[in-house]
Amino acid sequence: MNVQKRIFNLQTSEQFNALALEIFHFQYQQNSLYRQWVDCLNLKPSEVKEVDQIPFLPIELWKNHRIQCGSKPAEVVFKSSGTGNGQRSTHYVTEARLYEQSFQKGFAHFYGDISDYHLLALLPSYLEQGESSLVYMAQQLMQKAQRGSGFYLNNPSELAQKLQQLKEQGAKVMLLGVSYALLDFVEQFPLSFPSLTVIETGGMKGRRKELLRAELHSILKQGFDVPAIHSEYGMTELLSQAYSQGGELFRCPPWMQIKIRETNDPLAWALPERTGGINVIDLANVNSCSFIATQDLGKLHPDGSFEVLGRFDQAEMRGCNLMVG
Repeated sequence: MNVQKRIFNLQTSEQFNALALEIFHFQYQQNSLYRQWVDCLNLKPSEVKEVDQIPFLPIELWKNHRIQCGSKPAEVVFKSSGTGNGQRSTHYVTEARLYEQSFQKGFAHFYGDISDYHLLALLPSYLEQGESSLVYMAQQLMQKAQRGSGFYLNNPSELAQKLQQLKEQGAKVMLLGVSYALLDFVEQFPLSFPSLTVIETGGMKGRRKELLRAELHSILKQGFDVPAIHSEYGMTELLSQAYSQGGELFRCPPWMQIKIRETNDPLAWALPERTGGINVIDLANVNSCSFIATQDLGKLHPDGSFEVLGRFDQAEMRGCNLMVG
């Protein structure tokens, strides 16, 4: 489908909506599992005239189905971190370049040119498990970042020395880390680096007690002596990321959009600024599925920003035999 240039050049909501509808019809034809899901809901694609009518595929299906348009071999395969019951969601990416365009252009949209930064990453659990889309993103960005960018796995003292050295040089530095590893680090090596950009990617991965984001950020702000902690909202099943540049509000790049569904009726939309399930439209997912119903709870604001407020419990969505097995 020749839409990739259009995905990353959207200027208006009308363009976004038109392309979303075009991708919906393409994916109904080319993605057999998504077609089964739409048919299971007794929905005729010809009746889908607006974005709000597009059905969203439950994210749980990525754990035991191949979500893909056509039969092209995957150039890269990503797997989730495998917390919970141990099942790992799998994303078969048939065009790695599409993912690279998405995270590079998404990063630039929020932070400018990656070549201006020293990028350091503290992602131990992702590195240990392998097949991580987050590690892939960090690796690719590091190749375009300042020399000396890199990962720190089991060497926190070396990371502390590196941060101190870069601070003394007046360098522009970004530290990307999973929440529990950032907490472990500041407990051992607190430092004062007010110009440092710290981006937490969420998740204790069973290593530490879960904290509210405000509490986590308060500890990290004190530990790094920074005015704000940034956050990234992404997942294995998506090729795009939303970012919060301090505080609770996340924002999407132009080719990604959040919608909020009712907690008790997955096919109904929540009222404005009410808490509900987070549905994601990711147009970069053109070769898999661009319409995903996550298990995250959130709230959408009129300007398109959104909050992530937690997760649903373990109860699965019912109503279609695709959800079994």
